[in-house]
Amino acid sequence: MKKVLFEGDTLLRIRTFPEAAKQRAAYEIERVQLDKEPENEEPFSVVGQGVREIRIQINGHYRVMYNVQIDNNVHILHTYEKTSQKTRLTDIDLARSNLKKLMERLNQNETAI
Repeated sequence: MKKVLFEGDTLLRIRTFPEAAKQRAAYEIERVQLDKEPENEEPFSVVGQGVREIRIQINGHYRVMYNVQIDNNVHILHTYEKTSQKTRLTDIDLARSNLKKLMERLNQNETAI
């Protein structure tokens, strides 16, 4: 089973989801851990290579952006409530920022070895 790592404040954000949406997010993330596809997801390459977005439609629209291609862990890059048809640029930028920080941290760890 893959390890789940919450980047930035993603764990705090997911905790603000309504209970049913939070439970669905946990279910879908566990599917990813077990190498199964979530029931409703799409690639979200505008953030970065290998980034995917889980779509949750329970008491609103919620999203979980993640990547598993980096080091075979499940990196949760951003979680948010979607309030319009188009994903807000601030949400895309935050996911990109968390991905960039993750890559920098992994690169620093490799050079420290």
